Amino acid sequence: MSATTGIVLDDRYIDHLLGFDHPESPQRLRAVKARLEASGLLRNLVRIPPNEDKRVALEAVLRVHNDQHAESITGFEKTSQIPLLAVGGAIAAVDAVMQGTVTNAFCALRPPGHHSHNNGAHFDGRGQGEGFCFFNNVAIAARYAQKAHGCGNVLILDWDFHHGNGTEWTFYEDPSVSFFSTHALFAYPGTGSEDRTGAGDGEGYNLNVALPPGAGDDDIVAAWEDNLLPQLQHLSFKPDIVLISAGFDSREEDFLGSFHITDQGFVRLTKIAMDIARSSCNGRLVSVLEGGYNPEGLASAVERHVRALTSEASEQ
Repeated sequence: MSATTGIVLDDRYIDHLLGFDHPESPQRLRAVKARLEASGLLRNLVRIPPNEDKRVALEAVLRVHNDQHAESITGFEKTSQIPLLAVGGAIAAVDAVMQGTVTNAFCALRPPGHHSHNNGAHFDGRGQGEGFCFFNNVAIAARYAQKAHGCGNVLILDWDFHHGNGTEWTFYEDPSVSFFSTHALFAYPGTGSEDRTGAGDGEGYNLNVALPPGAGDDDIVAAWEDNLLPQLQHLSFKPDIVLISAGFDSREEDFLGSFHITDQGFVRLTKIAMDIARSSCNGRLVSVLEGGYNPEGLASAVERHVRALTSEASEQ
């Protein structure tokens, strides 16, 4: 297997526009692309083109979202092709990692996805996009890995400032997908209570750690080391692929967050994730961009995150 890191980075993701002066702006990816180019890192990454087969992408969407939700995006959203292309990017990265083309991959996608859900309490069960999200890219990637590549177990790690409620609801009763989230206490969307641990066969496979305002590197790393690692050991949960909902609004100086996590903090989290992947599944990991609304801060954190992925890949 080639010990390399892949990247999904397509200029069409920049075309997604929610409105003038919206925090989830095209400038986010412009800054990321410029930083990766200026640092020289981009030329060392394997470019992974998004899967543009709409039939394949929609089939993947419908393993997580119902028909009504999918139609509400693809049928009426003016930029409906971009959310579907984001799904295509996430599943293409899974393909590349599972087929051994790369060891791991980062998906610089827009729009983000971890709030999007089919929760029956909302809109009479029709599901909804929420919190700048249209399709739940990481949840779709998890189901795709299981269906297309026979992955039995999938681990999803979410370090976004905001709780990934859509991801939690998707897998809440499913022991084949373990979801671990660190996020801000009482922040939007108001979910992520630590007593939400899963239900039915999925009991124990959902783990939330809510952190107070001002949490920094040591706080979030301790949450991962003291909660995630023991829980995986307790459950004897060995993933066949690790997915990250990489939300960088938990970085210091973000416009929508209040944590003080530095770029080095994200490097430490990346290394924990890679240690899990290396010990369980030959390093197979796909990281999917979620939040991060200070473009320059986002770009800096992404560079360090991706550089850590390349370092880890070279050790495989």
